Amino acid sequence: MIKVIGVRFRTAGKVYFFDPVDYDIKRGDHVIVETARGVEFGTVVGDPKEVEDDKVVQPLKPVLRIATEKDVEQEAANKVKEKEAFKICLEKIRKHELAMKLIDAEYTFDNNKVLFYFTADGRIDFRELVKDLASVFKTRIELRQIGVRDETKILGGIGICGRPLCCHTHLSEFIPVSIKMAKEQNLSLNPTKISGVCGRLMCCLKHEEETYEELNRRLPNVGDQVTTRDGQHGEVVSINILRQLVKVIVENGDEKEIQEFPVEELRFKKKFKKEKIKLSAEEMKELEKLEKQDKTASLDD
Repeated sequence: MIKVIGVRFRTAGKVYFFDPVDYDIKRGDHVIVETARGVEFGTVVGDPKEVEDDKVVQPLKPVLRIATEKDVEQEAANKVKEKEAFKICLEKIRKHELAMKLIDAEYTFDNNKVLFYFTADGRIDFRELVKDLASVFKTRIELRQIGVRDETKILGGIGICGRPLCCHTHLSEFIPVSIKMAKEQNLSLNPTKISGVCGRLMCCLKHEEETYEELNRRLPNVGDQVTTRDGQHGEVVSINILRQLVKVIVENGDEKEIQEFPVEELRFKKKFKKEKIKLSAEEMKELEKLEKQDKTASLDD
């Protein structure tokens, strides 16, 4: 076991482990640490704890110091400089007539590097732009092409639920999401209804997947034969996953009628596979786009 603290460098960003050394560090403190990008200013997201050695990327770097008042002031000054750097970079992009959308500008704490995040449809030759920016800022310049999910994570927004986006507020890493999850949850496969602001499948499909899998295990499938407590036999025509209700066609004398039962009142053995939803080639292509993984750099690379 090894003692660590978790440090984050941006809102809802990835958490990195560092050695707290002998500092009295607690959750919410600001610390100065060294990363692959240089010296950085981070926020501690939890009290020191012990984790297994294999969960830590070695060598574990130590905290350089707890941030002083001067460090906090420098970080605030960097934030102001980032806004100015963003404006300058926008002007330079227009000047070089590059087909790229600038998303964010970021200074490392020691001002050793300025990073510019952008999106674009394909590869961009920005060599001349980098030279131009280096002549202005007199420091190292890095342009990083990111995907649409990372763009949304930086910019934020409101989801269809009416709440701030998960990726912008608390999701530190993107989890793979698939069309299978939407099917499991009985959702419409209309791309506009299951995609988020970023144009990819909504992350919340993954949040609820485990619950839906458990609820579906208790239910028969449409087409299964069931027996009620009264001994009536019938065929399942629809199910309500969340309410755990099943609609069954049962015989009532010479007539057939649809009745609704709580799943606890039915006996059944699953036989039928879930009915396959028929989609056109064009509809399948649209849905596959939602699953597409971005092949660009990540914010935390």
